[in-house]
Order: sequence, then structure tokens, then C-alpha cells
Amino acid sequence: MTHIDVRGSATWNLVDEHFRRLHDPVLGRPHRVLEPACSADGSRIAVTGLVYDELAGLPRQACFLVDGTELRPLTGSSGSSRQPCFSPGGAAVAFLSDRAQAGRFQLYLLREGHLGEAEATPAVPGTVEYCSWSPDGTRVLLGVAGLGADLAGGQGSGTTYKPEEELPDWHPHVEAGATEEAWRSLWVHDLAAGATTRLSPDGVNVWEAVWSGPDAVLAVTGTAPDEGAWYTAVLSRLGLDGTLSERARSGVQFGWPAASPSGGRLAVVEAVCSDRWVVAGDLLVGSGDAAPERVDSGGVDVTATQWIDADRLGFVGIRGLETVAAVYDAVTGKTTELWSSTDTSCGTRYPEAAWTADGRVVIVEEGYALPQRVVVLGEDRAELAAISHSGTDYQLSIAGRAEAVAWSAPDGLPLEGILCVPDGEGPFPLVVNIHGGPVWSFRHLWSMLYAWTPLLVAQGYAVLNPNPRGSSGRGQDFARLVFGEMGGDDTADFTSAVDALVERGIADPARVGVIGGSYGGYMSSWLVTQDRRWAAAVPVAPVTNWYSQHFTSNIPFFDALFLDGNPEVPGDKFHARSPVAHASKARTPCLNVAGALDRCTPPTQAREFHQALLEHGVESQLAIYPGEGHGVRAFPAVIDFCTRVVDWFQKHMPATRG
Repeated sequence: MTHIDVRGSATWNLVDEHFRRLHDPVLGRPHRVLEPACSADGSRIAVTGLVYDELAGLPRQACFLVDGTELRPLTGSSGSSRQPCFSPGGAAVAFLSDRAQAGRFQLYLLREGHLGEAEATPAVPGTVEYCSWSPDGTRVLLGVAGLGADLAGGQGSGTTYKPEEELPDWHPHVEAGATEEAWRSLWVHDLAAGATTRLSPDGVNVWEAVWSGPDAVLAVTGTAPDEGAWYTAVLSRLGLDGTLSERARSGVQFGWPAASPSGGRLAVVEAVCSDRWVVAGDLLVGSGDAAPERVDSGGVDVTATQWIDADRLGFVGIRGLETVAAVYDAVTGKTTELWSSTDTSCGTRYPEAAWTADGRVVIVEEGYALPQRVVVLGEDRAELAAISHSGTDYQLSIAGRAEAVAWSAPDGLPLEGILCVPDGEGPFPLVVNIHGGPVWSFRHLWSMLYAWTPLLVAQGYAVLNPNPRGSSGRGQDFARLVFGEMGGDDTADFTSAVDALVERGIADPARVGVIGGSYGGYMSSWLVTQDRRWAAAVPVAPVTNWYSQHFTSNIPFFDALFLDGNPEVPGDKFHARSPVAHASKARTPCLNVAGALDRCTPPTQAREFHQALLEHGVESQLAIYPGEGHGVRAFPAVIDFCTRVVDWFQKHMPATRG
């Protein structure tokens, strides 16, 4: 094995300085906030902050109260804390923390009139992923994952908790299918009794749940705990007496269930999905025992829901490149939009929000040129705490500008994306940055959510962030266009984008590269086998052999669904659409990147393509990060990865001609 150490190189020093200038001014304070929450009257707002105490590892999480333009820690103590949640009356706050044991989150309470630090509730056998208050404020619902449960790809893959190894080095790693630790269950903490008891029965895996009135919960459930089983989960009602009844099932996926305080109305999002927790689609609303029905959301793919009262449902979502906040009135059937923006958005994977009882909405707004700020939207707009400091000033000075672009695929399908360009006039060397999913989408967000984007722009590259067919935000029919077509019609969505930018004088046709993770990693591998225009490629967490992917991934249902194929059929798309089967056609130098802990797209996928390229005389490097999962997320691995990315593009398509 060859070790190419980039530490201490000129590029390493450049990248290291970039991240330190960005993060050092805010060490010990949140550099990013998410999960907005508010009391019903809107007088108290809280968020989860991501905090680096030093530029090492992953950031810890901490809960903060929004105090005017400032963020004030909600609670002290060590460890991470997240997901603050106000009781219906607003006097108490529930949150999750791993202060007792790193990596295992449990429920803590801060109650008005009780002195001292947060109150620990009885520990549950697992790690708590989410919580919510009962409508009467007497109980808290807990979604609990076993300590061997899978994480979704968007969470970085791997499992919920990695205990300290007590076995000798020679001991084998043994797998025997789903174990007891792989299941997800529901528990209820009763404040008066001080007791926490299990609600969900054995044999039922609960992916997500909310209260549905005082005596039941609305949940997305399945009969198996493996990540692939989520794709066929159903919507269920689970009574506190243990009775389970199915409310709806679908040929696609469910997410974001919500119920009115009395339980008389329910809502859920039905969507074509690539990954759990990445759900954007049609809004379904129902009442009583009737099956929920699709309602008019104004063309918005809904990504978060909350019942404001018995009849009004708040939701946020995306419509093309636009982020929208709106209210649906279940009595009149009308949707009223409160806010929309194409230059800014909110949320990380997708837009998220919290709602007050009078219909105001709390978001964390941001854009490529706008650092995060907490905003309350209603008749008036209130801008509160902002994540703004010399580090964000620095990034704004080097990140260029972002603008919407549109083009047409060869079959006439109109497409759009966001182009980030450096100062000056083109043509620029162009890097096409392909998002994961495939059902996800680029929006105007800080850094475009990819650390490499402003970094590449600062080096003189234009970065195109396209939303090809299959992306969210344009309705379910558009999302379904990628079904059975990965590596088919979507291929030309990217090449036609390059053609359009070359024709407009923005891109230099001799200096065009591609990068992407997950589905973006697959397409980065696939494109170089289909077209030799690419000067350099960086597939990250890719799929390169659908056949071996099916039998080594923790989501085999995904590829069978999105390829619409069968791995046992010779010549099927499992084979025909695999980059390794076409490696002889490639001439593009490839930097193949993977995480050793990735269960979603195992690192063997990157290795297969790397070795196939070498076999055909194509320049290739393979970088497998031992502590990473689905993507590279922790420092200093991020510095190393970005150093290799910049070096790779500078070597094969330099930003300045010699």
C-alpha cells in the first residue's frame, strides 16, 4: 500500500489556513445552528448549535436560547446536547444529551421552579433520537434506537453507537442478521410518576413518531429494523394501550408525520425517497378514521410539518430553487404562503421550521452569501441572533457569487441549478458538483453545504451545482424520472449543462471536472466512462458495481428500486449501468474517496473502480479514511480530503494556465 502524505505541503497549508480562518474566530461558540424550536407564544426560541472547541473531530452539539441578537447556553455540563423542545405551556424544556455516556443520548428536563441543573430521567436501553411533549404536557415521547441500529446515509452511515472493544485483536467481527440492538422503539416518560416505560410492542420497528392526541401516537412503522426495510414502512396509529392499527400504506415512502393536539387530524408526507430523513413530497391530510388524502401545497415539495392548532397545519418545503413557508387550512382547504425566497433557504438536509400558536414561523435563514440568522416570520419580520463573525467575513470575501442557471437536456426537459463563480470574467475551469440522493436538491445555502465549494471558487474554479431529473422540488413526477434510469437519461443532464456553460463563455471546455458523493459519487464514476471531456474526477462514497453493492450495502432495497432491476439477471442494469463494467472506456484521472465505516456504499465500491481503472492504464488514486462513514466529516480528515481535491484538480485542470 502506498502512503501519499500531503501534510505540510503547500496545498495542505493553504487548506489548513482556510479552515482555521473560518472556524478559529468562533471556537467554543456555535459555527452553525439547526433544529429551531419555540414556545407556543413565541416568547422563547431555542436552537441546537454545532460547536468546535478545537478543530479536531466532529463538533459537539449544544442547546442555546435565542436572547435577542445573542445565543445563550440553555444548559451546562459536559457532552453534547441537542433537540430542545418546549412543553405546551412553555415552562419546561426537554432535550437530549449524552453527558452520562458519550454517544448515548438520554432525556433531560429543565422545569421552571426547579433549582439546579437539568434533571436526568430514567435511562432507556439505547440512545434517544428524538422526543416530543404530549399535548397536555404531562408526558414526553421518546424515539429510541438500539445501540446497533443503522444510521441513515445522510447521517453518515455506520451505526448509532460504537462501544469500546473488549475483544482481542484476533477476534473475528461476526454478523448474523438483525440483532435485538438493531431495533427502534418508542418509550414514554411520565413526569408525575418519574417513570419511563416502553410503548411499542416487540416486532414493530418505529422509524419516527409524534403524539396524536393524549392517548395515542402517529408513527411510521415496519416489521424489520434494517435500513432497507424503511422503504416499505407504513403509517400507523399506536394507542397507549398497545393497540396498533395501520392508517396508510404507499408504493413509495412516508415521512414527517404530524397530528393535531386532539388527534382528530393527521398529516404525513408521501414521497419518492432515496434516504431516510431525506423526505420531500406530497402533503397528505386526514381526519378521524378516514385515510389521509393528497392536498394542494401550491407546488411545494413538503419537508417539515407541524399542526398549529386543530385546523391549521404549518409546513415548509421547496419549489424549484425556492424555499416556501405556508399554512394549510383543513377547514377551507386553502394554502396561504407566508414567505418564499430563491436567494436564501433554511434547514440542512431540507427546510425545517417551528411554528407559534398565532401562526408565525421560526427558521434559521441562510444563503451562499448570507451567514445563518434566526428569523421569525409573520406580519412583521424579526431578525434575531446571527452566526456572523470575522470567519464568515473571510468566507464572503473569497467565495465569489452564486446565481441561478437554467438549461435544457437533449430530450427538451428544462433543468436548473446554482452556479458559484469567482470574481473576474470567464471562461473558468469548471467543476460539476453532483448531489447525493438522487432525490435531493441544491438550494441557496452557506457553502452550498459542501466545504469544497467555496474553497474551489477561491482557487479560481467555477462550481456548478445542478439539479438533474430525479431532484426534489419539482413534484413527484419529476422525481420519478430517475427511477430505472440512473446512468441513463440523467447522464445527459450533466453533459448538456456543461455544453450550455461553454456556449455562454462561462466554462473552458478543456478544463471540466466532476465531483460528488453517494449518487454524486456514482455519477462521477459513470460519467467518465461515457464521455471523455472530463479532465479530472473525484468520486466520493460512490457506487461503481451495482451487483456487489446490492450484496454488501445495508440498503439493498434502494438499488433494486432505483434501477428497477434484478441482480440475478445477466445483462440487467445491475451490470449494464455499473462503471466498473465500462472502465476500459475511461481516460479521466480519478481520485476515489471512501470511508472505511460506510455501510451505505461500502469502501469496496471505490476500490473496485480504482483497480479497474489501473488495469486499463488510467491514472487513479484511492483514499479510504479509517474513521469516516458516508462522506468525510471530521477534522483533520476534512483538511486532508480537501487538500487532495484541490491538488487533483490543480494537477489535471489548473485554475491558471502556465
